Parts: sequence; C-alpha cells; structure tokens
Amino acid sequence: MPRLVLRRLPARYAGVAMPFFLSVLMTFVVSGISTLKALGPTAEFLQTWPGSWALSWIVAFPTLLLVLPVVRRLVALVVAPPA
Repeated sequence: MPRLVLRRLPARYAGVAMPFFLSVLMTFVVSGISTLKALGPTAEFLQTWPGSWALSWIVAFPTLLLVLPVVRRLVALVVAPPA
C-alpha cells in the first residue's frame, strides 16, 4: 500500500499558519454557537451558519495577524520565563 507523504511548510510560515488555523477553528465554534442561539436548531440555522462563519473569519484572521505580537508581549509580561 503506498504511503501518503504530506509536504510541510517551512518553519518561517508558522507565524501565519498558527493564526490561520486558530481563526478558522475559533470562528467556526463561536459563529456556530451565536447562530444557533439566534435561530435555534432549524434548517435556517444550517443555511445561515456558513455565511456567518465566513464573515467572522474574514474579520478574525487579519485581526489575529495584527494583535498576536501585542498578545505575545503581554504574555511575556505576566508569565515567568522558563528556568
């Protein structure tokens, strides 16, 4: 049986890959909860959620790219460095 070999991005892309995946997962969950709360478990929910997710992701991804350096500095201020 042939083995699937996944190509990986170079390490220099970690600063974009991490916020990309974080924004996809977080907006998926948060938009799903918000849309479900607003519409209930209906067919309309299933039709509305993808658009809600897409809009929230379009905002969240660039926002994460901008604020992540600030968050890293804040974390460094409140968390002791490794011993």
